[in-house]
Parts: sequence; structure tokens; C-alpha cells
Amino acid sequence: MTFMPENFTVWVEIPVTDMDRSIAFYNRVFETELKLENGGPNPMAMFPRSSKSAVAGHLYPGKPAPAGSGSTIHLASPDALETARKRVTEAGGKVVSEIVVCPEGRFFYCQDPDGNSLGLFTG
Repeated sequence: MTFMPENFTVWVEIPVTDMDRSIAFYNRVFETELKLENGGPNPMAMFPRSSKSAVAGHLYPGKPAPAGSGSTIHLASPDALETARKRVTEAGGKVVSEIVVCPEGRFFYCQDPDGNSLGLFTG
């Protein structure tokens, strides 16, 4: 039998070296509101989600892989990719690809201020 869950990815953790800078970057790029939470064993900033069953994740103080060498996390763009690309650079990140078209939608690769590899995706 083949294991086939609704979402194979269930949680994402993104290590960052400066929580305040990273929260500001992700808030600006994704036009959302991550807030620093100190209730667990480590500080973290949760990505908002529409329900408890939705896939989500958080930022946490940690050591990112060297720039561009870690896993790539694809996150939903809040609007047109062309607009999101501008926000990435304005917020201190780096765009590293043109927009790519695939059967599922469109995306581009970028890096956050710590060099974490991201894909901003729209279906």
C-alpha cells in the first residue's frame, strides 16, 4: 500500500539569525503578520493559516544553511509574482530567478536576508 496523505508536508521551520529582521522581511514580502511568540522552548514567529488542518510553519532562531544551499520552501504569494519580486528586494532579500511557468502555476526563486531558499508560488 502507498502512503498518500492529504498534504505530505505538514510543517516548515525556517532558521533565521535575526528574528526582528526576518519577521519584518516575511511580513513585508507576504503582506501578512507574523508575531514573535515566546511561549515555547524557543522564540518563534508563526505563519498565519486559515485553519488548524492547514500546512504552516514558523521562523526560529537558528543557523541557516549557507546561502542558497539548503532546502527550498515554496510559499504562496499574496498577489502577482511581478509585484512580489519587487517586495523581496525592497525588504532585503534577493531574487535569484526569472518567473518559471509549470503545469501547477507560476513561481520564482529568491532568498531571504539569511540566504534561506524560497519559491514564491501562485496557482
